[in-house]
Amino acid sequence: MEDKQAIEFFFEDVDFELKNESTHISWLINVAAEHNKNIGELNYIFTNDENVLEINKKYLDHDYYTDIISFPYNLNPISGDIYISIDRIKENATDHKVSIQEELLRVMAHGLLHFIGFDDHNEEDRLAMRNAENTAIKQYKILG
Repeated sequence: MEDKQAIEFFFEDVDFELKNESTHISWLINVAAEHNKNIGELNYIFTNDENVLEINKKYLDHDYYTDIISFPYNLNPISGDIYISIDRIKENATDHKVSIQEELLRVMAHGLLHFIGFDDHNEEDRLAMRNAENTAIKQYKILG
């Protein structure tokens, strides 16, 4: 594994702070390594519903809110941008009766798992994705 794997966090138009950034970086590197992948340059951009909606319309021709949009640039090593709506994270956490932290971890893992090769277009793929997300969340709790 490379010594330097670049994971960066950005905050655009949102009142949100990611605590323990170094723990999140170690966790994401470990999740990738569990699937025999390395991370090159991975950017997580935390923003609001309106910014994610604008990206969804402009680049994906979708006119609806979503919690995450990911743009892979390279899959080996993994490089890309992952946009996360903190508004959706908060609403989903309430809807699913989980903490905001747990929902945030799920969505952060979800984006990385897409880059690793997981999909969620059918029920079987969704189940595999959910299992991988749950495993990733457990790994974070061990690190944290």
